[in-house]
Amino acid sequence: MKRALVDAVKKLDPRHQAKNPVMFVVEVGSAFTTLLFFAALLGRGETKPGFVAAISVWLWFTLLFANFAEAMAEGRGKAQADTLRKAKTDVRANQVSVPKRDAAKSPVLASQLRKGEFVVVEAGETIPCDGEIVDGVASVDESAITGESAPVVRESGGDRSAVTGGTRVLSDWLVLRVTANPGESFLDRMISMVEGAKRQKTPNEIALDILLAALTIVFLLATVTLLPYSRYGASAAGQGSAVTMTVLVALLVCLIPTTIGALLSAIGIAGMDRMIQANVIATSGRAVEAAGDVDVLLLDKTGTITLGNRQATVFHPAPGATEKSLAEAASLASLADETPEGRSIVVLAKDKHGVAERRVDEVGGVAIEFSAQTRMSGIDVDGRELRKGAADAITKYVQGHGGSFPSEVRAVVETVARKGGTPLVVAEKATVLGVVELKDIVKTGIKERFAELRSMGIKTVMVTGDNPLTAAAIAAEAGVDDYLAEATPEAKLALIREHQAGGRLVAMTGDGTNDAPALAQADVAVAMNTGTQAAKEAGNMVDLDSNPTKLIEIVAIGKQLLITRGALTTFSIANDIAKYFAIIPAAFATTYPALGRLNVMHLATPESAILSAVIFNAVIIVFLIPLALRGIKYRALGAEALLRRNLLVYGVGGVLVPFVGVKLIDMALVVLHLA
Repeated sequence: MKRALVDAVKKLDPRHQAKNPVMFVVEVGSAFTTLLFFAALLGRGETKPGFVAAISVWLWFTLLFANFAEAMAEGRGKAQADTLRKAKTDVRANQVSVPKRDAAKSPVLASQLRKGEFVVVEAGETIPCDGEIVDGVASVDESAITGESAPVVRESGGDRSAVTGGTRVLSDWLVLRVTANPGESFLDRMISMVEGAKRQKTPNEIALDILLAALTIVFLLATVTLLPYSRYGASAAGQGSAVTMTVLVALLVCLIPTTIGALLSAIGIAGMDRMIQANVIATSGRAVEAAGDVDVLLLDKTGTITLGNRQATVFHPAPGATEKSLAEAASLASLADETPEGRSIVVLAKDKHGVAERRVDEVGGVAIEFSAQTRMSGIDVDGRELRKGAADAITKYVQGHGGSFPSEVRAVVETVARKGGTPLVVAEKATVLGVVELKDIVKTGIKERFAELRSMGIKTVMVTGDNPLTAAAIAAEAGVDDYLAEATPEAKLALIREHQAGGRLVAMTGDGTNDAPALAQADVAVAMNTGTQAAKEAGNMVDLDSNPTKLIEIVAIGKQLLITRGALTTFSIANDIAKYFAIIPAAFATTYPALGRLNVMHLATPESAILSAVIFNAVIIVFLIPLALRGIKYRALGAEALLRRNLLVYGVGGVLVPFVGVKLIDMALVVLHLA
């Protein structure tokens, strides 16, 4: 609040006001009425000094209230930027010439590191820079950046290899390749974006600015023509007096769209701030605005729609085998499999059949690790050769030992695949023991969220590398509208372009280098903070929580921004009707008595009518500041229903509220003997 009050005064600088045509006209009018006040004090004024002073003061208040709204919107971002700066410390780093932990280390300051150099970070140390992990795996505390207290695992390879400067390694160690020069780090960009220093106006804002400027010019020309019209009427009738310059300035300020002109910038800044509160950094206001118009949503299956790792759910024994013997064999074959899927097989065997968890060194066997060539893994122990893998790979293995693949097992494999699961076949030399069914676990509540998006008019498309059968089953269970199976980077890019060619706005999430082309093409592209540097550079938003479902929240925030701007514009324009009935009769009734019939509010005097309208014009800005900063609550209704609702609330409300407000202010002025 203190910062906003100071900034509101600083923003009176005409160079700042010139960026907003509406408020610039208000400032010129304020300065002009101030000069008229001093002229009145010297006895050269056209009316009483007290009236001119009151009009001038409230015009300056109108300007200050508008500046205060903008400063309040910026202030929340600046406060968060101050918090982020605390995380930006010039720590010492252990630089190495080659990407190895045991290489010779040279202590340097983080500010001396350059892109492409290597550093080693041990447990308990702060990560000195943005980097890509080239070796190691560690638990990292990212609370300084994301606000999330739970540590996360970061490792080399894959899509969780990026780390941010200012975070802290809790366990183990990492070797990093520096990905940003000093002053170009993600934290530096975050601070700049949060402060709003680089916030550019969006196309919608520019279009609205042009409309407001056009309305201002129209009302300026209309007001200027009223002066000779009034003077002619006064001289021709031989009664009354011509309208004063003070009244004309008050009329102009009340008729131009002052309310939305005062709040427009605050609405845009607050929209980006709401993204920040959702832990999403938008690199442009254009992206936030586009999110409100999204028609198609592309969502990755793994980690977005499903929990991320397939889990073993059922053991299907082959003819001649029992479920327990299959569970024991599958558990042994998975002892050396450290993947989440392999661990889930061991857990299922223990929970369902009491098969004890063991280590490879405890059973004394030889682990056979998974390879892309064999597409299976297993163990050789006590003369047994146990293998677990894809159906076609196990078929070759069994046939190589003189056995055959049972038709009953093949039928189970096909059934599991058709249901959207992953069948892993377990065999011992020439004998097939059965099938372990792995299944993607669809996240709880995700189907309801997709139904909500559908009601918003947004089509959801699941993108997955799975085969079409599996993709279709998961899509049906999750409730998405469409899916893209066996998705390659080229296929994702082609799908986005196809939708865009049809005039649709497309949003998508991604975290890998292979997602970068599609992210660059999408209208709203949300990169995960844990993703690769290529993905983050291609996107126009970065999700600090690395939660792919955040895209749904982003769309809602974007729609809220557009609705807030539209509703307050409607309210601002509707406001003018009451001001016609307040100022025009007061200004011209002495010259043209018939206009007195327009004083439907029965305002006390011409001075109180004009002053009441000017005061209401200023005060209403203050009452609307919380709404501009918080935004109008978004409801998942159709476009027609939303338009009808907002016209009723903010259109009709914009007409009625000023009549009540101006009348109450007029009554207060009379009671206080101020008019």
